[in-house]
Amino acid sequence: MIQFEVEKFGEVSALLQRPENARQLLVLAHGAGAGMTHPFMESLTAELDSRGVATFRYQFPYMEKRRRIPDPPAVLTSTVRAAVLAASQVAPGLPLFAGGKSMGGRMTSQAAAERPLEGVRGLVFFGFPLHPPNRPGTARAKHLADVTVPMLFLQGTRDAFADLKLLRPICRKLSPQATLHVIQDADHSFHVPKRTGKTDSEVLRELVETVSSWAEEMQERRSSN
Repeated sequence: MIQFEVEKFGEVSALLQRPENARQLLVLAHGAGAGMTHPFMESLTAELDSRGVATFRYQFPYMEKRRRIPDPPAVLTSTVRAAVLAASQVAPGLPLFAGGKSMGGRMTSQAAAERPLEGVRGLVFFGFPLHPPNRPGTARAKHLADVTVPMLFLQGTRDAFADLKLLRPICRKLSPQATLHVIQDADHSFHVPKRTGKTDSEVLRELVETVSSWAEEMQERRSSN
């Protein structure tokens, strides 16, 4: 377990998972209702590890203190920034990416929109929460135009937090900075019904293969520029 300081808010915990063949490091934030040790986060980091992607997953202060209500956005974005710095210090030399599950991804993008996250080459969103369920809207996407690095959106077709009829045009407008990868039949938790003949494990592999390939492409693009 790693501890790092969030200015004015104290220490929070993090976990570094680094395979021997690591080619990238993903700084990974949890969603609103579950911390860094949630089964999805555990499975995701294990699969990323198998693909040579190291992870630095961390707690937001409210989760560290076992509170249910998320911190104010300013606290969350400060935590994102502190996590990126801590990750770069514990695993120097690895190309940095950042993002997270649902709220964690959105807060990472908000931090990056306020000012660039030092050393971060791209953002990864596992289920970007564009709007609350049954309340479609695009206000949560306004800041994305201020993000200066490439973004990868991983979204399920049954995600109640992101109507694809709204998200697709947003990603097109943000192109070439934004890449949208759609997971057929997956919900916000990337669960798929049994009737599809696909398993959650297969979905997880698709997520990770997409992230790994995209990160490699971002590195190659950066090297050629």
